Amino acid sequence: MPEIARFYGIVIKLFFGDHPPPHFHAVYGEHVGLFNIETLEMIEGDLPKRAKKLIIEWATLNKSQLKNMWETKEFHKLPPLD
Repeated sequence: MPEIARFYGIVIKLFFGDHPPPHFHAVYGEHVGLFNIETLEMIEGDLPKRAKKLIIEWATLNKSQLKNMWETKEFHKLPPLD
């Protein structure tokens, strides 16, 4: 699963052949979350509240690029959250 971003110990990954709905994976230590790209809600996982907030903030800034990557299956790195 390609890593598309890394910030504050959080790794964001996207797998192009994955099941619908369009989503990305976030890994923070032993915690994992699955986020819907369209709604940015965590649809599966056990991430701490602070990590979830940072991921949603990052995803809000990169939503159009995430949607485009999912649709075109063209992988590229996205900027981290500053």
